[in-house]
Amino acid sequence: MSTPSTTAAPATCWNCSTATGGAQFCPACGKIQPLPRGADYFAFFSLPQKLTLDPAELEQKFHSLSWKLHPDNFERAPEAERQLSLVCSSQLNDAYRTLRDPVGRVEYLLGLAGMRREGQHKQQAPPELLEEVFELNESLDELRAARHSGGSSGEMAGLKAKLEAAQHRFESSLADVDQELARVSTEWDKALDAVHSAGAGDAARIKLMERMNEILNRRSYIRNLVNSVRQELAGT
Repeated sequence: MSTPSTTAAPATCWNCSTATGGAQFCPACGKIQPLPRGADYFAFFSLPQKLTLDPAELEQKFHSLSWKLHPDNFERAPEAERQLSLVCSSQLNDAYRTLRDPVGRVEYLLGLAGMRREGQHKQQAPPELLEEVFELNESLDELRAARHSGGSSGEMAGLKAKLEAAQHRFESSLADVDQELARVSTEWDKALDAVHSAGAGDAARIKLMERMNEILNRRSYIRNLVNSVRQELAGT
């Protein structure tokens, strides 16, 4: 009898050679299985690569799989199966943490396409925010200078109020970006349905991924601005 591998991911059961169809357990002998080679987080939950998910359904699938894959259920199993349980449980947790977050789902999907690699994210100010970003940086410099020189309470209060107002504006911009990302995510789901129903080409989906990538870059920049303001205000 063969044993499972925590690195290889066969399309058939390692124990009885039955086709598994990517399931976590063999439909014939019930043995735990590695993820098929090339499988992604969506496949872990038997979901299509759609960006609109039912949080309750995802959570239900997670708890069900978490119970089935828990290492406690494999205490008397051979070492290879116990190790496979640990690997699959870890993969399940990573998959759930990623897919339960709408932004995380988009980033993961684009990562599968090689569009969100480390160091590829562009950190450029969105054109529509250039003036506000310039004013924000001036206000941050003024606050740091006043803090360093021991500015008066009135001066510090005025600078703090300016930064709080800027924080609210950028938080509003961040909310707008999230809404835009949600709209494009819906377009992605429709495009995916069109592919399955009519065999549409990849051009539309590539354009949508490029749009989502650009939105994520803007989101990352604005989020960093908001975090910078919060940090400065926390030090006042």
